[in-house]
Amino acid sequence: MNDQNYLKGGEFVIKTASEIFIPEEFNEEQKMIAETCDDFIDKEIIPILDEIDTKKPGLMRELINKIGELGLLGISIPEEYMGFGQSFITSMLTSDRLGAGFSFAVAYSAHTGIGSLPILYYGNEEQKQKYLPKLASGEFAGAYCLTEPNAGSDANSGKTRAVLSADGTHYKLNGQKMWITNGGFADVMTVFAKIDDDRILSAFIVERTFPGISFGTEENKMGIKGSSTVQIFFNDCEVPVGNLLGKRGEGFRIALNILHIGRIKLGANVLGACRYTINKSVGYANERTQFGSKISAFGAIQHKLAEQVIRLFAVESAVYRTSKYVDDTIDIHVEQGMAKSQAYLEAIGEYAMEAAILKVFASESQDYIVDEAVQIHGGMGFSSEMPVDRCYRDSRINRIFEGTNEINRLVCADMLLKQAKKADSTIFSESKKIYDGLGVLVNEALSVTLYFDYYLKAIENFKKALLLIMGRAYETLGKQYSQEQEVMMNFSDMLIQIYAAESVVLRVKKLEQIRGEEQTKIYKDILDAFVYEAAARIRKSAMDAICAFAEEDEFAKLKNAVEIFTSLKPVNSKNSRRRIAAKLIEDNMYSF
Repeated sequence: MNDQNYLKGGEFVIKTASEIFIPEEFNEEQKMIAETCDDFIDKEIIPILDEIDTKKPGLMRELINKIGELGLLGISIPEEYMGFGQSFITSMLTSDRLGAGFSFAVAYSAHTGIGSLPILYYGNEEQKQKYLPKLASGEFAGAYCLTEPNAGSDANSGKTRAVLSADGTHYKLNGQKMWITNGGFADVMTVFAKIDDDRILSAFIVERTFPGISFGTEENKMGIKGSSTVQIFFNDCEVPVGNLLGKRGEGFRIALNILHIGRIKLGANVLGACRYTINKSVGYANERTQFGSKISAFGAIQHKLAEQVIRLFAVESAVYRTSKYVDDTIDIHVEQGMAKSQAYLEAIGEYAMEAAILKVFASESQDYIVDEAVQIHGGMGFSSEMPVDRCYRDSRINRIFEGTNEINRLVCADMLLKQAKKADSTIFSESKKIYDGLGVLVNEALSVTLYFDYYLKAIENFKKALLLIMGRAYETLGKQYSQEQEVMMNFSDMLIQIYAAESVVLRVKKLEQIRGEEQTKIYKDILDAFVYEAAARIRKSAMDAICAFAEEDEFAKLKNAVEIFTSLKPVNSKNSRRRIAAKLIEDNMYSF
């Protein structure tokens, strides 16, 4: 591993890798797995989407069994537990390709992620041997029971209780869980509850057949209608003592780590859904005629199609960059003697900031893509007869799943602050250095002539803008800093745009090394358009933050610095988008 290419969690704020892993580097086995996923979606899911959405009894459970027969339920489960034992990148690729499956994608993700991974990473050997092979094959379907009527984002405030029986053989569980994905058919669930008067949650493995458990009716939802979502009630539910997952009081930690996994996986899951939506958008634009021309010939439609491509490309770039970092971190820990399951948890925890970034960026990019898909379809897009109706409805949950985007933005800002406070961190010292040099500030990027060097220098400037404003806000607001959520979200938005823009630059740079300059021109159009917009978004977020805390001379100095740090050479993004749209229209599908 080249140390220049490997960044620890959050290090991208102060460092730049020389290159990143890109999806064009998938090996043959990974491509075969992706093709298997694509075939399953095309043959088993898309033809019966309406049946799935009506919750035809037994259908989703049958589909879980079918994909289990292909080995794809055990993609992350080690071979000793009858799984596939694949890398993190491969598991993300699987989530990506199956993400085009609408409600099925939700059921699959819940089963393979939050439904199985708590046992894999926190279970003892007996628990793993008992449950993982059945979860990997599909004999058991998995679910995760955390949310309660009065405990959503504040998960540790849950009221479900567990009391040890008089004979010490089992716990009696009492309480209620809601919004439980796969709850209508799950055979095994990870359930969170507080033992006695504990302040912190514990976790339990609960089987559907245990006495004292009952299930509510299926929820009627805005979207993902085919996924099973029910309330679950525990009335003196008897759980054997051997089914305590992890240690007593470790449940909240389990919940947080599993959420980190869910967030990063959601970033991948969105990719397949976006690809499907773009294909439907361009397909309709190439068929629909108005004013004597296909609507794909009109500049207003081309702008929308191109922006769909640009945002998906950016999400792809960030998702697979992060995936490789996770795999590299796992390898480093294993080489140092750590058990692989622990190494995985350590790696996911390491990239908690990036996981939150991906969750927000991916879900909001998807919302743009599906919204414009409906717009491209015009009045037909509002008809439930068209596939973009389902795309639109099903996308909305992703800004709520795995912690709301508001919570995730606060996670990003909070982790940035924690990183800055570390003894070995240079964030605050770098912020002061930038501030002290404002009197002679110039935009060095504008004098750089080499294409990629210019963009990397520009992104370095974006980072300086973030470090400068964040440092000044913390010094000015003091103890009030953490209460200024709007300002913290401004910094999160800057983080998100910086990470995405840098990922795009590094991906296109590597593509040129692989394919040559001529074959990379269209990707440079994507880069030009995305970074141009990112600069404007970063400038806006920075100005919003400055306006919230800086006064008089301080305001003028910081405003001037932000304008310098976010200035770019002129970009004809109209022509860039037209070329991107032209390729999409010619291919009649996303093939970037």
